[in-house]
Amino acid sequence: MDETLLGVDVGGTFTDVVVVADGRLTTAKVPTTADQSEGVLDGVERACDRAGVGATAVDRFRHATTVAVNAMLERSGATTALVTTEGFADVLAIGRQDRPSLYDLDARGPTPLVPAARRYELDERATTDGIERSVDPDEVRALATEIDADAVAVAFLHAYAHPENERRAASILRSELDVPVSASHEVLSEFREYERTATTVADAVLTPVVDDYLDRLADRATDRGLPAPRVMQANGGIADPATVRERAVTTVMSGPAAGVVGAAAFEPDDADGVITFDMGGTSSDVSLVRDGSVERTTEAAVGGHPIRIPMVDVETVGAGGGSIASVDAGGALRVGPASAGADPGPACYGRGGTEPTVTDAALVLGYLGPDTTLGADLGLDADAAVAALDDLATAADLDGPVDAARGVFRVANATMTRAIRGVTTERGHDPRRFALAAFGGAGPMHAAPLADRLGVDRVVVPRASGVLSAFGLLAAAEHHDAVRTHRTTLGDATRATIEDLYEDLRDRVRADVSDPGAATYRRQADLRYVGQSHELTVDVSEPFRPADLRERFHAAHERARDYRLDDEPVELVNCRVTATIEGTAPERSFEGSGEPRVGTRDAVFDDGRRETAIYDWPALVPERAIDGPAIVEGGESTVVCPPGWTLVVDDEGTIRLEGSA
Repeated sequence: MDETLLGVDVGGTFTDVVVVADGRLTTAKVPTTADQSEGVLDGVERACDRAGVGATAVDRFRHATTVAVNAMLERSGATTALVTTEGFADVLAIGRQDRPSLYDLDARGPTPLVPAARRYELDERATTDGIERSVDPDEVRALATEIDADAVAVAFLHAYAHPENERRAASILRSELDVPVSASHEVLSEFREYERTATTVADAVLTPVVDDYLDRLADRATDRGLPAPRVMQANGGIADPATVRERAVTTVMSGPAAGVVGAAAFEPDDADGVITFDMGGTSSDVSLVRDGSVERTTEAAVGGHPIRIPMVDVETVGAGGGSIASVDAGGALRVGPASAGADPGPACYGRGGTEPTVTDAALVLGYLGPDTTLGADLGLDADAAVAALDDLATAADLDGPVDAARGVFRVANATMTRAIRGVTTERGHDPRRFALAAFGGAGPMHAAPLADRLGVDRVVVPRASGVLSAFGLLAAAEHHDAVRTHRTTLGDATRATIEDLYEDLRDRVRADVSDPGAATYRRQADLRYVGQSHELTVDVSEPFRPADLRERFHAAHERARDYRLDDEPVELVNCRVTATIEGTAPERSFEGSGEPRVGTRDAVFDDGRRETAIYDWPALVPERAIDGPAIVEGGESTVVCPPGWTLVVDDEGTIRLEGSA
């Protein structure tokens, strides 16, 4: 008997829900609530009702949340103290001293998450060779009496290499204080003092917030007979609640990661991969998928604070359906990053919002109609949208609301095009060799114009595009990562030492996986030429063979940097192990029925106003081509096919847009 699967993704404006029962896919979209757990259960109830199943019938519940990233961006996390080595309390403030804007003399870096008054020092010292001065337990206990915080981060110098002092201090603080304690050797056991300290502090800041949220969600889920939710991590893998409670920082960017995982299932066979484009209510997220694998990184920042954990490599810009359009001091039209959110939302939501947004512009341009319903059966107020865009036109000296709406779309599309070029051309990838996978509530409306700008001639829009992040949760694998710094040249590396290190890392991730026997283990290493400051990550064979690893690095460096230095020594920096239990995407089937064309309305394109056919997505006939202009309405998202493009749906319900780029 088929399992009943439930996926819920919380976004800035909407909460998306997918239920798969008896092989049928049912979706729902409801407004995100201040306490996200309330909106989650509202959406679950709506989706289960539509699917005709009770909550008690759900076998697996998977969840992605923005609790962690919101706490970072809004600085609403726990009041945190930092305990570090004497002389290093200002590491957070000093950072790397790189300027956020190179030529801005007034540029300021982010304010540290822990102020100077809550940063404490201990008289201890470790070097890369070992413990030089042991920590005094009595000093730690005395320090505990001074700390008044909801969480504590402990980050000692060189604790990645020799954690004995840090381990002892963290243990004493945990026994003396009734608050969570994050220790750097447990959170991020690798070198680079600033990044390790910042990541540990972020984990401490987020732990009480994530813990409280999961408690509320679990209580509400239990009351309705739902199983405990497994949670998406930033690395694109699912983990049980206990694991993410121990490493709250791993839930940062969990929602965008789920979307990329979902889009990976729709990679065309004859392309280099897909550019994933997720446009929601607050922001747009772009990434790359190649050969079915998502791109990952360990160098990311949230709110200007480095988070050095493995995560899906996502570029985010503040351009979503709810992004507010305005005129700056110089008279230029701007879109975002401020958003109208879910409450009051865009002016057309009729909830008291008056500022013009991208969604209001879509309504004025005819891409959405007055009778179009969004998530939670939300109707649209066309008069309110026109009024908001008319005010913008006056402020920007434009010729009426339609002219203003076209300007809003052009500015938003330019912002998103720059983001896509950031993950393609700026990294040596030709976007024309990729397909564009568009999803999110607003993504399929903007996809074809973006593809034209990029020279991409194929767009794929999955059937569950409006809630694809929720769908991606159901397809996600289980991932667990461990890293440890071990610096040596490959010429000096000994097989026994490296193998012992990898075995220790394997033991760490094996302890986290739900079924160790079903897991596969991937060994990788961060390498660089001696003297370089940045590394490349390559796979490590088993058993460890230095010559083989050296050649892999040379080849990887040539692909990434377009040159190789065969005679230069190669330095091993970090060893990594990832444990994976593969996921399985739910079966997808689609049978169009009835007459798909439901009417027409005027819509504005680059060549002017055109009478445009409107189609109902569930009624589309597979493999029957439709020439643009055309608009397909699917409940949670709307697909716009401009003039010069052709639309066709396949037998899984995926829409393919083909242009002449």
